Order: sequence, then C-alpha cells, then structure tokens
Amino acid sequence: MLQALTALLLFQLIGETLAFTLKLPVPGPVIGLALLFGWLVWRPAAVATIKPTALEVLRHLSLLFVPAGVGLMLHGERLATEGWKLLVAVVGSAVITIAVTGLVGRWAIARFARDDVTDAGAEPKP
Repeated sequence: MLQALTALLLFQLIGETLAFTLKLPVPGPVIGLALLFGWLVWRPAAVATIKPTALEVLRHLSLLFVPAGVGLMLHGERLATEGWKLLVAVVGSAVITIAVTGLVGRWAIARFARDDVTDAGAEPKP
C-alpha cells in the first residue's frame, strides 16, 4: 500500500511541479492524473499494484468534502449576502456549457455524417 500511495502522490507532485513551472492553466493534479494514466497504459502490470490502494482511497473520498463543508459554515454570512452571484455564475456557466456541447455535437454529426455519405460511394482502399 505504501508503494502505491507513493506512486499516486509522486504523480501529483510531478503534475503540480509542471503546472507551476510552466505556468499552465491546468491544475497540477489533473496533469498528474493524465501522467498516471499514461504510465498505467504503458505499464499495465502497474495497475495491479495501484488498484487496491486507489479503491481504498475512493472509498473514503467523502472525507475530502469536510474542508469544503467547514468553509461553507465559516463563510455562511458572506454566502447569504453574495450567494445569488455564485448561483447565477454556476447556472449560467452550466447553460453555456450545455449549449456549446450541443452545438459542437450537432456540427460533428453533420460533418462526419457527410463524410460517411461521401466515403460510401468511394472504392475501398487496399
């Protein structure tokens, strides 16, 4: 278990270091997770080492929400006065995300469906 936790934290550290030194707009843990994914694809045998520990960490994931709950309690007064701004931002960004996803999906379906129709009459490539 110690070896797996070390590997998980090492990839997070590498991701944080890359994000900080290269001034990337992506959070370090996301970069570390992508690097970990690449490592696990490259070395499938490592999955057996990390999987039990990762599942155990996921089982206790709810504990990571305790600091967020404490923050809500600590800043409850501010949330009461400015919470509507946060709500507008969250709902607005969700609506924009859904709309953009739908438009991109429509475009992709139209674009690739047109390619399929064009390719249907073509000779098969050897």
